[in-house]
Amino acid sequence: MHMIDLISKKRDGFPLTQQEIQYIIHNYTQGLIPDYQMSAFLMAVYFQKMTNEEATYLALAMRDSGDVIDLSSIPGIKVDKHSTGGVGDKVTLILGPLLASLGAKFAKMSGRGLGHTGGTIDKLESIPGYQVERSVEDFIAQVNEIGIAVVGQSGDVAPADKKLYALRDVTATVDVIPLIASSIMSKKLASGADAIVLDVKVGHGAFMKTEEEAVKLAELMVSIGRLAGKKMTAILTGMDEPLGHKIGNALEVYEAIETLQGRGPKDLVEVTVTIGSHLMLDSNLAISLDDAKQKLYQALNDGSAYKKFLELAKAQGGDINALKDPEALLAKKRIAILSDKEGYITDINALDIGKAAMRLGAGRETKEDQVLLDVGVDLHVKIGHYIKKGDTLATLYVRDKGIEEASNLIKHAIVIGKEHKDIPLIKRTIK
Repeated sequence: MHMIDLISKKRDGFPLTQQEIQYIIHNYTQGLIPDYQMSAFLMAVYFQKMTNEEATYLALAMRDSGDVIDLSSIPGIKVDKHSTGGVGDKVTLILGPLLASLGAKFAKMSGRGLGHTGGTIDKLESIPGYQVERSVEDFIAQVNEIGIAVVGQSGDVAPADKKLYALRDVTATVDVIPLIASSIMSKKLASGADAIVLDVKVGHGAFMKTEEEAVKLAELMVSIGRLAGKKMTAILTGMDEPLGHKIGNALEVYEAIETLQGRGPKDLVEVTVTIGSHLMLDSNLAISLDDAKQKLYQALNDGSAYKKFLELAKAQGGDINALKDPEALLAKKRIAILSDKEGYITDINALDIGKAAMRLGAGRETKEDQVLLDVGVDLHVKIGHYIKKGDTLATLYVRDKGIEEASNLIKHAIVIGKEHKDIPLIKRTIK
């Protein structure tokens, strides 16, 4: 087998076999295929695409390039979720304890944020003492003991994906749906869960800007997961405005606590319960989606989900007393952004709100950037709200970084007009 022959085969539009894709990934990871040949292959994929089978072979080959977590010592069905990234997306912080409080096994390895999308691990680190690093043995033991663990990615998971993504980033081949799907799924398949729900964000605050693009990505990821033997569901959710109100690490922990105490914003609760209902069914903990939703709402309102969140934090070294006064975790310096006109909120550019939080220090532009855990944006309005001149649109929690730029981004992100507008949040479910 020779790489030049495989490049030619893909260039001419022919599908590759599983053995051929395994050859490419194994030898590229080992340094036996040079970057210039892999770049040519990626460009051939860009123009000729891949079949669902090829994308599955690619995901499996990247999965097998590193550590694959074995969760078989945890009895029952292990569940996980993945979000393609959005602004204010703190669903994992709520969903995990919520499901675990009802008997599900929530075993999640999460990443850090890059750019305007915050990472679950960064958010959890805003809880004083919370330890995100755990051995696989401790991770499994914790899920067995309390039904949930949320940790940083352990070991060398999908190293081929890391190497391939770095090359895609400099060869204009990032925006290729089979490559995106196989990249995401290689890591999900390596994490060992039996049932996975994908939260595919769509809108100007998401990676996928149109519903058509999001459907293609979701369908392919579901196909890859199913071909790999997993229970799969993808839910398309809107990201034309931030999810919930709070954007920033400690701010999002604060809003997660409010939600776990039955006081969460409507949109955040809806997305969480929608995702959770499918994982409840997959776990055989409900007889229908309606039954699952009823149980999830009850657990949010009766305190059992919040109790499980405290259990999770304590198990991983978090200071429980600090969580009883989460506002104390936030930056003390605050700036109000006021409306200069009256009318309906007709648009909120989620991407610009995310950028504003990042400029304040809540996100990182490069992997080396240090994140400020206590800064961010509290957005007081949603699309459809009616506001008067002088009303507070948002409160910035700041230190001494990026205040003017963030303020300008917020002002331009919020559009005020004369007509009331509603945007559907749950756009489509793909199984």
